[in-house]
Amino acid sequence: MSITTESELLGMIKVSEVVGTTLKLMKEYAKVGMSTKELDAYGGEILKRYGAKSAPYETYGFPGYACISVNKEAAHGIPSKNKILKEGDLINIDVSAELNGFWSDNGGSFVIGEDIHNHQPLVDASKNILHKAITNIKGGVKIADIGHLIESEAKKSGFKVIKNLAGHGVGRSLHEEPENILNYRVRTNRERFKKNTTVAIETFISTKSTVAVELKDGWTLVGNKGGYVTQHEQTILVTDNTPIILTESNGMWN
Repeated sequence: MSITTESELLGMIKVSEVVGTTLKLMKEYAKVGMSTKELDAYGGEILKRYGAKSAPYETYGFPGYACISVNKEAAHGIPSKNKILKEGDLINIDVSAELNGFWSDNGGSFVIGEDIHNHQPLVDASKNILHKAITNIKGGVKIADIGHLIESEAKKSGFKVIKNLAGHGVGRSLHEEPENILNYRVRTNRERFKKNTTVAIETFISTKSTVAVELKDGWTLVGNKGGYVTQHEQTILVTDNTPIILTESNGMWN
């Protein structure tokens, strides 16, 4: 959305603080032996406490408050009482919500307990590439150039990007224009970031796959060639200079 009034800015700040805090608390709460359903219920309680509504549940009827993807799941993992977190699991939590007519979105991947499967380099690449991408965004910058930066940095780290998952505009609904802030460059895309707009920037960094495919449950996405995928996401306000990270309460880079 394009921010035109102070009340719109305050609305986006508030909902972003809620989703950021929820993500941070869920990450801290996640433990070996816990089901993803229990973790999701905890996140749902936090959102309720703030008076916020889960965006995937409200928008798409998703069977959970947050998307919780484990190991080979790339995105949109369904919380389940049968999915028990184990030492060294790679987990992604994606929290988006609506509050007072404003929507915000953030997510992050991390390792549960000790990194016995060496997932941390993939996690770090995703997190660091997102930081670099965001610091290069300002009004007038081509969306395709940020996609090129993300893919180039992934390759430098020995990884690939998922090409059919993307960041997006956010604000008065969960997905707005621009709809495809991709992790690679589409040369024909001449669209530019606009000052005073709110967008969700996400990295999808992968060990083997370049396309996410849907499982029979109608939600869960996995890589087309297997392997692992990490995602990190922040909602930002585009300015003339470095963007304002509205979801910074998630403590992603602390």
